[in-house]
Amino acid sequence: MKRVAIIGSTGQLGTDLVAVMAQAGDYEVLKLSHREIECTDPVSVERALKALGPDIVVDCAAFVRVDEAEDRAEQALRVNGLGALNVARVCAEIEALCVYISTDYVFDGGKNAPYIESDAPRPINIYGVSKLAGEYFVQQACPHWLVLRMASLFGKAGSSGKGGNFVETILAKAKASEPLRLVDDIRMSPTYTQDAARALERLLREGSLGLFHLVNAGNCTWYEFASKALELAGMGNRIEPISSADYLMRARRPKNSSLESTKLKASLKECLRPWEKALESYLVEKRHLSSSG
Repeated sequence: MKRVAIIGSTGQLGTDLVAVMAQAGDYEVLKLSHREIECTDPVSVERALKALGPDIVVDCAAFVRVDEAEDRAEQALRVNGLGALNVARVCAEIEALCVYISTDYVFDGGKNAPYIESDAPRPINIYGVSKLAGEYFVQQACPHWLVLRMASLFGKAGSSGKGGNFVETILAKAKASEPLRLVDDIRMSPTYTQDAARALERLLREGSLGLFHLVNAGNCTWYEFASKALELAGMGNRIEPISSADYLMRARRPKNSSLESTKLKASLKECLRPWEKALESYLVEKRHLSSSG
């Protein structure tokens, strides 16, 4: 039985990963929240991981506030970059597989098609830079590594760093009859954390190594994503599509950061289901929608 340490076990992805790994039955799941490990402190990382002796370490810890990262670049780099390095170095010492969760924001958005794993990264905001630094540190410091780029996550636990997730925010505003204005010129790949967690477990089971894009199939704009959520939830609120130029954001966003999982399909013989189906399952899970639709 493999011992798997999950750093950030109470976060949006970590919560589903803990549940999926426990359900699989082939792993001893070792949960590490921020109370048990501070990734920016090498001593804390060494003490926590060496005490547990895991075979696999999944690093879900991250500074995820994209706009705030522009003004707190040092902190973003310390968590997403140097924190990843601290974890990777200890993984190398104890001969554990190091799994690092990265982002679609390592790309500049200039491509007119979804990005694949072989496309050259070129981040245009501090958050993307910090996550790319983490990717490089993990690859440099640990001989056995798995880097998984995910995007626009939504899951039952919500993001502690962002105070929830996009779907819940939209539904709450719709229920309160607040005006809804969403950007319709930025494309991305929504990803259900339960699907991502299941795919991650399968990659571990297969002994996969290297860089993978791990997102639900297809892509959309934030306006299209919100519109689908309201449609599925049976809410008729009107959403006003707007240009990103009319929406004040501290950090630049890639115009197209959608991802395609070419390597995932080759490794697992299938990709994650379309984001629309994943969104429907999420709404059922959160009881915004009955299982009968």
